[in-house]
Amino acid sequence: MELNKQKLSLAATATMTITYIICGIFTALLPDVALKFLGWMVHLVNVEKFAGGVEVTLDSFILGLLPILFYTYLATYLFAWLYNKFIQSRP
Repeated sequence: MELNKQKLSLAATATMTITYIICGIFTALLPDVALKFLGWMVHLVNVEKFAGGVEVTLDSFILGLLPILFYTYLATYLFAWLYNKFIQSRP
């Protein structure tokens, strides 16, 4: 079954947008907890040294969202294109 590259890319981009919005709200409301989670995710004990004092503003939210949308769409489209190529070349 061939993947529809456009629809899969849009679905992945919508999923990342929703995830990013939830993460942004969480970070804006509970910055200390979000920083602790970030430390756990990247295996840093003293994450404040690298990311302390960062605050979520509307500008930073939008500037962070734009590349995520672009790269998610592009990477998913490439994935679907490669997948379709691989299933066509089956012996």
